[in-house]
Amino acid sequence: MARHLFINGIDVQANDYYELYNPFDGSLIDTVARASREEMLAAIEAADHAFQTMKAIPAHKRADILYRAAQILEERAEEVARVIAIEAGKPIRAARTEVSRSVQTLRFSAEGAKSMYGESIPMDAARGGENRLGFTVFEPIGVVAAITPFNFPLNLVVHKVGPAIAVGNTVVLKPAEQTPLSSYLLASIFQQAGLPDGALNVVSGDGPVLGPVVTQDDRIKKVSFTGSPEVGKLIRSQSGLKKITLELGSNSALIVDRHCDLARCVERAVEGAFAYAGQVCIHTQRIYVHEGIYDSFVTAFREKMDQLKIGDPLDESTDISAVINERSRQRILAWIEEARQLGATVYGGRTDGNVISPTLVLNADPQSKLVCQEVFGPVVVIDRVESMEEAVQKTNRSRYGLNAGIFTQDLTTAFQAARQLHVGQVLINEIPTFRLDHMPYGGVKDSGVGREGVKYAMQEMSETKLIVVTL
Repeated sequence: MARHLFINGIDVQANDYYELYNPFDGSLIDTVARASREEMLAAIEAADHAFQTMKAIPAHKRADILYRAAQILEERAEEVARVIAIEAGKPIRAARTEVSRSVQTLRFSAEGAKSMYGESIPMDAARGGENRLGFTVFEPIGVVAAITPFNFPLNLVVHKVGPAIAVGNTVVLKPAEQTPLSSYLLASIFQQAGLPDGALNVVSGDGPVLGPVVTQDDRIKKVSFTGSPEVGKLIRSQSGLKKITLELGSNSALIVDRHCDLARCVERAVEGAFAYAGQVCIHTQRIYVHEGIYDSFVTAFREKMDQLKIGDPLDESTDISAVINERSRQRILAWIEEARQLGATVYGGRTDGNVISPTLVLNADPQSKLVCQEVFGPVVVIDRVESMEEAVQKTNRSRYGLNAGIFTQDLTTAFQAARQLHVGQVLINEIPTFRLDHMPYGGVKDSGVGREGVKYAMQEMSETKLIVVTL
């Protein structure tokens, strides 16, 4: 059965379809609509028309829709988790966690719908402001275009759709080509929850074809994109005066002080390095370890890494499964080989189909791609440093600045590093891969602009209006 477009509350047959394959075993999953420019324009028209309805819905009713959607998703959690595991190659336990987080994100959005408070302005603080009352209100912006990646095909979608609906906007959603099925499921859940037709439209297809339609259409008032820096920069250049949120690349670093809880640090570092085969925006890619504990850390890390189980994503015991496609597999292996040719020591890196075993790289050249770029794979580089100052300097050399973590029992060291690290979030005694769904989340440098996290996304998806009354 083909997966059609979802526009204006109904399934719409597309003019073209593509075959979707399981990243782990290569089996055919489904055939999916590949939208044309004209079909994307139809989705934008539906969303623009539905905005008149959405902006008139009271906040408490928008909250009710979001609460109902969360409840339905929770009831269908196992079904949705299996879809994520199959289309994304994500181990089933991790897929269940993603569904659970998505339920929570929808509930945060429901709560946010009822708590969008403006502020009063003390008009008489300025000369000439006497006998005036000033206050701000938040208003929905209109049609939001959400462009999402494959790695969290439900929760990163919900992080855009939930806040948009909470504010009273409508959405045109373009999911990643490899992982559209969970987005179509989400649309059916929202329809069941009572969301008006046209308020959420799902349009699958090729980014290079559909992206320019979104960025150049004046009916789109906001673009929220998660993906690569190269595409993000292109979207920004094409979007004119539209509001933009860009969640882009990273090669997050973890700093390990000699004074830390070594056992907990190693356990968390292994999880941060290899969760979902490293295909996480805040994947722990670089680890800078103080020379005083370097050997002990590496030994413990290798032991823990070797305990991870590789296999079918539907196997309950699997920790690591396939990377998303053959192209990614070839690129990751090429980067590992480049590091080896430049003198690095490599542990792991075996391959079977699209599966790459957990890979540890020591003594990597600072100019190698594994150090400088975003690997988005099950690879981690561990480097020896003489001081925390050196670790901070090496962390900040990156073109990216999303998350960084530091393990230390020294409070002064922790706060000095937190102030000096040029990133969007610093996690003390935690890996940079840690995220909660109500946290402000976003980066600096090539990691993007704007912030997500429900409250912060709602602010990015609304307009602030000042109202002044002369008494």
